[in-house]
Amino acid sequence: MAQDTLLHASAGASFLTRALAVLGGSAVIALGAQVSVPMVPVPMSLQTLAVLLVGLTAGSRLGAAAVLAYLVEGALGLPVFAGGQFGLPYMMGPTGGFLLGFVAMAFLAGLMAERGVARGFAGIVATGLLASVVLYVPGIAWLDAVTPLDLWGALNAGMVPFLLGDAVKIVVAALVVTGAWAALRTRRG
Repeated sequence: MAQDTLLHASAGASFLTRALAVLGGSAVIALGAQVSVPMVPVPMSLQTLAVLLVGLTAGSRLGAAAVLAYLVEGALGLPVFAGGQFGLPYMMGPTGGFLLGFVAMAFLAGLMAERGVARGFAGIVATGLLASVVLYVPGIAWLDAVTPLDLWGALNAGMVPFLLGDAVKIVVAALVVTGAWAALRTRRG
């Protein structure tokens, strides 16, 4: 049996609510991208935390739609990517696979939330770990394809330096979402 997402449980599911969730989600992801540490070939940012939170709170379809809106905004020239970057050339560069992987990450996190798997702290952590794998597969494959790096080089440049930060972001997401559910239960009485 599918569970409500945090968004649906707190705000309902009207068209306006869904549209605002997509636009708001894309804005949260864009803000997360601006908090970044320049690294080569892939910058470290808070995008993964933002994508995970958007998926966990908005659900699979709205979470993926928010990421797609974010990608369209960047493709159209809005400076939403890490470091204020934008445009198709940036999207086709070393980070392209990660940008595409964000769609799958948000969808999977949202699906796990809808199914009730990502409700408690441990479930959200497990979901975050699985969603990270879903992000790294296209990210590393793309990095391997568009740079001179071989697979091991792509893993060492595009995944290994990010693992500890990703673990921290997953714990933060679990704390935020479990706290939001607790606050909603308290508000409802």
